[in-house]
Amino acid sequence: MGSIWLVSLIFVGISMLVSMQLRGKFARYSKVGLMSGLTGKQVAEKMLKENGIYDVAVTASDGFLTDHYNPLNKTVNLSPDVYNGVSVAAAAVAAHECGHAVQHATSYKWLMLRSKLVPFVQYSSMLVQWVLIGGIILIKVFPTLLLVGIVLFALTTIFSVITLPVEFDASNRALAWLQHTNVTNAQEFPMAKDALKWAAMTYVVAAVASIVTLAQYVLIYMGNKRN
Repeated sequence: MGSIWLVSLIFVGISMLVSMQLRGKFARYSKVGLMSGLTGKQVAEKMLKENGIYDVAVTASDGFLTDHYNPLNKTVNLSPDVYNGVSVAAAAVAAHECGHAVQHATSYKWLMLRSKLVPFVQYSSMLVQWVLIGGIILIKVFPTLLLVGIVLFALTTIFSVITLPVEFDASNRALAWLQHTNVTNAQEFPMAKDALKWAAMTYVVAAVASIVTLAQYVLIYMGNKRN
């Protein structure tokens, strides 16, 4: 159990470093004005229109870096700094979220699969930690409880892994569009690419951390069976 806590702390540290780097990149590129003069809202609306998507609304949401696409009500939700921002960072984030809208409109298989898993992951995430803790405590008398916890945790791990192609593909769609339409010029485009790279890294760290932690729980369960 101690090794699990150690690995968890290591990945928490890595996640914090990546998050700090992302925030730093966003703050830096938020100060770089977009030569096209478009706000994040206008960038999003332009990308949606040019991809033939007319049933998705672009709205403002509260918070910092809370930007997301909601497939249930078909909205691209942009944080204030992105929605109103006229910067490289705002353009990159707005285009990325519209990338998810394009995925939805084209029934991108990984997004569809992730959407189907959402209700199950929401349910399992409420129980998994308690089941795993109980499973570790009762491993000698009721090992099946740990196995249930492993199955629940495996579901969240699968969700994290499936999220990777979804996020990378959305960024690739965004960058291709930004470059093709000249919303970002030759100087601005590499900055947009760098910002989205660090955003993607947060998902990579989360997926790797989940895989490693799952493997540790499996080893604990298998080790108890051998004993």
